[in-house]
Amino acid sequence: MSSALESFRRDFGGDIIEPGDAEYEAASRSVVTTGSPAYVLRPATVADVQTAVGFAAGTGLPLSVRGGGHSFPGFGTNDGGVVIDLSRLADVDLVDRERHIVRIGGGATWGQVAAALAPHHLAISSGDTKSVGVGGLTLSGGIGWKVRKYGLALDSVVTAELVTADGEVVTASAEENPELFWAIRGGGGNLGIVTAFEFAAHPTTDVFFGKVTFPASEAVEVLQGWANHLRTAPEELTSIASLANPFAGGHEAPVEIHVAFDGDDEALADRAIDPIRRLGTVVDDDVALTAYADVLVEGATPPPGIQLVARNAFADREPVPEVLQILAEVGTSPGSPMIAVRSVGGAVSRVADDATAYAHRQAELMVVTVTGGPKPVIEAARPGLDALWGKLAPHVNGAYANFLAAAGAEDVAAVYPAETYRRLAAVKRQYDPNNLFARNHNVRPA
Repeated sequence: MSSALESFRRDFGGDIIEPGDAEYEAASRSVVTTGSPAYVLRPATVADVQTAVGFAAGTGLPLSVRGGGHSFPGFGTNDGGVVIDLSRLADVDLVDRERHIVRIGGGATWGQVAAALAPHHLAISSGDTKSVGVGGLTLSGGIGWKVRKYGLALDSVVTAELVTADGEVVTASAEENPELFWAIRGGGGNLGIVTAFEFAAHPTTDVFFGKVTFPASEAVEVLQGWANHLRTAPEELTSIASLANPFAGGHEAPVEIHVAFDGDDEALADRAIDPIRRLGTVVDDDVALTAYADVLVEGATPPPGIQLVARNAFADREPVPEVLQILAEVGTSPGSPMIAVRSVGGAVSRVADDATAYAHRQAELMVVTVTGGPKPVIEAARPGLDALWGKLAPHVNGAYANFLAAAGAEDVAAVYPAETYRRLAAVKRQYDPNNLFARNHNVRPA
């Protein structure tokens, strides 16, 4: 080990952070999880990533890869292992102005991307938080404020550069290593470390963004009407309904309908949003023309000792009324977790189910619950949370990896249906036969 470490220190050109170093406390944790890794490595180049992967494989220590560090299960850190922190690989370059091709380092965040593209009046359909990493979000999906118009973040990827478990640099695209390209678009961090993506961006304007709120007592009518409207609304409109906001009154909090209309034409925006405004008694309406980069919010880091438990599932068209009835009843009752219902469909559903490893193309809605607090609070809330998901179980399916706090066998099976898993396992066998990249919603090599 000492010989390998000496060799590594000689060859590695990035930062090596160890216990006792001034930066260690901050570097050892991800956004929601505290860890105690033996080494936090910050590569400065792709060659450094190769060297770091070789070191981790050679030592046999657990390996975590960190982009933005937002994974709920804490994949971005570990105890006693190696963390490869990609934050120094964060360049954002417009490499083809005519085709709007943007090359983005694997350690960039979506806030950095949005800010870099704004002067060019370009955007990429991404998530909704500035500090979330491009890599982690994209590899498992990418559901944000442009999802109904432009699809998932991964749907805009045209090329990816990976360092695989054997330290090789591989390019994946529709023409080069197409099966690997299929796998990385939805397969999470299972196949290697993506050091750079090339995305096809799209021209953008300012967008109409904000929320329309209604009394909690009108939750059933508002939610049902909202879902019905989205079935015929223009795809420029993406929306999220939320209930039981703990910062606005918990189960007595207003029903919040968040909207993003992808365009700066006020008349068209009103035509898309006004049917929502007519669903009930409007308590507040702050929808306004907003720069797209300003739509993304700052991410918050929970204080030490605070846990976040996130669960989610998808609802196809037919069971939507039953799902929303359950959510309205629970969300306006004491003890409810925070509930968000995200609209999908649109451009997402026009991609073939087997075109990428993201396997939930036909879902109409995604239901997410989040419970936060110290461990005793989480334990006290668990029976109610389990009861809610027990009621939902007959009406929902699957799961979205980016909003899961657990990564057990049941979670992996929900993220990857059987045929998707089988195909991923075959690609995993080719590129990571020893499962070096295991801290994720793990697909074992076939």
